[in-house]
Parts: sequence; structure tokens; C-alpha cells
Amino acid sequence: MTAPLLDGHLVVDRAGFRLDVRLHVAAGEVVALLGPNGAGKTTALRALAGLQPLDAGRLRLDSVVLDQPDARRFVRPERRPVGVVFQDYLLFPHLNARDNVAFGPRRQGLPRRAARERAIAWLDRVGLAAHAGRRPWQLSGGQAQRVALARALAVHPALLLLDEPLAALDARTRLDTRAELHRHLADHAGAAVLVTHDPLDALALADRLVIVEDGRVVQEGDAATVTTRPRTDYVARLVGLNLHRGRADGRHVHLGDGFAVPTAHQLDGDAFVVFAPTAVTLHPHRPDGDAPHTWPATVAGVHRHGDHLRVQLTGAVSTVADVTPAAAAGLRLLPGQQVWASVQTAATRVYPV
Repeated sequence: MTAPLLDGHLVVDRAGFRLDVRLHVAAGEVVALLGPNGAGKTTALRALAGLQPLDAGRLRLDSVVLDQPDARRFVRPERRPVGVVFQDYLLFPHLNARDNVAFGPRRQGLPRRAARERAIAWLDRVGLAAHAGRRPWQLSGGQAQRVALARALAVHPALLLLDEPLAALDARTRLDTRAELHRHLADHAGAAVLVTHDPLDALALADRLVIVEDGRVVQEGDAATVTTRPRTDYVARLVGLNLHRGRADGRHVHLGDGFAVPTAHQLDGDAFVVFAPTAVTLHPHRPDGDAPHTWPATVAGVHRHGDHLRVQLTGAVSTVADVTPAAAAGLRLLPGQQVWASVQTAATRVYPV
């Protein structure tokens, strides 16, 4: 097996918080770090960039150790083969687009003329050669993002870091820029790490997802694995699924209080069961017949979600249901209302803990 280009065990201690993350990225691979606010994503990115020294662990990039506290090894940020696209881009306001992009190559020792030629070539690649003489304040948000990307790539980095690179853009610009960014990431021969809280950015741009919560990796894998088999409530909410943990005995997963979710697949032992909000049906009264997969619930809230209404349910099994406006009107759903909920067997998915 080929060794990863980036091999890191990132340990950073701060007041009341510890980041302890292992991260491996192959050449040509894009890995997205996802997690809630305060999970440690930005701390991990700063450690990779050299802006936050490690307290323990080790960081190796392309066979060179960049940070290893117990060996007293630390390579300063400006000496690392790393390019960074910051969330706010941080373009130099007194320099035009060409000189912003040429700044990194000049710091690497490239003569002024050669650095400017490289900058123009990169601006041409991102479609901004005609804007080379403009200052950052003369650029749109999408243009500034592309200049920041060109600046990061102009130093030919072994590692490209992107910190919420699309967060500052409006919805339409974000869509177009995401497609453009995907093209440039596909052409990048080095490793790339994308820090984001947006699942669409992660799914569209990354080859692999690494989910971080409370400073730890809780799940990682390709998009298909993570989105179909979430292992924490945060991941389930991220991909729009209901997640519950229980005990499987064949074709049911028991969640407590006598409630059992029917499943389409055979499984025994501790298990997760997931189902989409659209798989949950609400009833004003308990359905007739013996239905162990039906449970009483209380409406905690109702809000619009696309073409449906999303209903937050509490009770023995807290879950969310998506219902049509017509169904919601028929049920006259209001916070505090008692309903019965059921889930379709074919719509559930079960897998081992």
C-alpha cells in the first residue's frame, strides 16, 4: 500500500479542549473535515498550516516531518510546502490580483518577473487574467475567492488547505464557484484538506469525509458510506436521516418502551437503524391492528422544509417526519398535539454498531 502524502496525528491542548485527530491524505485526494461549531476543525487546519504548533503527535508531509514536539521539530509556516485559502480570503488590500498571486512565489525566491509571469498564468487558469490589475476591493466575492485559490496554488503546494472557501458567497455565486473549485481540485496533484460545515460542499468537492466532534474523529469514509450509515446524531442530521440505536433480534430493532422498528434485513445484536423523515407517517389516532412499529408522539414543532413541512416529534422515540402541507392541514398539527407515528419497513436500514 502506498504511504499517504500527508500523515498526521494532531494533538493540540487548549483551555478545556483537546484535539486528538489522526489524518491521512493521499496524493491527489481531497478530504473534507466536517463537524459542528467548536468540534476542532479550524484548530486542525491551523495545525496543518503551522499556525498552531502541536502539543503532541506528529505531522509528516511528503516524507518530511513538519511538527513533532517530542523531537523538538517544528517547521515554520512560511517554510512549509502548504497553500491556504482562508475563509475571508485575506488578500493583501494594497496589492493587485497579479501581485497577490505573485507574493508566494517571490517569497520562495523566484525573481520578480518570473513570479509575475507565473501569477498571470494562474490567473488565466482561474479565468481572471483580465482582472490582474484590480485591487481586492474591485473584485466580486467569487473573483476574490478565485484569486485566493490561484495564490495558494501558485506556490505549487504539496498540501492545499481550504477553510470554508465558499462560506462568504451568495447562493448563486456559490453554485458556480463550487463547480469551478471542483475542477481545480481535480487537477491538483498534491493532497487537499477542505474544512467546512456545509455537507453540499463536502459531498461535491471531497473524495472522503472525516467527521470530527469534540476534538475526535467519530466517522470517516467515502460519501456513500457516511451518508447511508451515519454513526452519530450529528452525522444523521447532516444527511437528513433519523438515527436510533437499539438491539436487533432478526427483523426488528428494539428501542425501548416496547417499541420495535421493523427492518427489511436480518440482523442480531447492537444495531443502528436509520430512516428518512419522509418514511414516517402521522396519524390522529392509533391505527387499527397490532402494529409494534407504531408509537405515540408529541408534536414539538412544525416548520417548512422544501415542499414539505418538517414535524419535530418527542416521546419514547424522538424523531422528525416530513409531511405534505395537505396532510398537515388534515391533521391540524400544532405544538403540544398528540399523534401516532409509524415507519415503513422497506424504508428502514439497519447495520451493526
